[in-house]
Amino acid sequence: PPTEQRVTDLTRRVIDDAIARGPAVVVGRGAKTYLEKRDDVLHVLCCAPMDALVARVMARDQLDAAEAGALVLEKNRQRAEHVRRYFHRDWLAPDHYHLSVNTGWLGVDGAAALVLSVAQQRFGLAE
Repeated sequence: PPTEQRVTDLTRRVIDDAIARGPAVVVGRGAKTYLEKRDDVLHVLCCAPMDALVARVMARDQLDAAEAGALVLEKNRQRAEHVRRYFHRDWLAPDHYHLSVNTGWLGVDGAAALVLSVAQQRFGLAE
């Protein structure tokens, strides 16, 4: 069975392959830290208040509030631990990001539109 280190190594190879093919969106698994030395990336932190996260998970996974809240906390704990273990960084440190968007306030579609607008301006992409 794959170990977490093997998954991390494979993830790096997949990221390298994806960005070699052209513009790409890479989400999670420490990608921001792995790609931090590149000047052709936009690091975005998507966040939301706990109540918005819980509501999203309840709707998506058909869970009650307690189960959804526990799942949100556990997933965030896992994300923080993964980035700490493999990249020796704090997952939520604001200095690792160019942009932070509150999906609870903007909604997922609003956040996506904002990120796309910033990327288009930053990298001169056609709309």
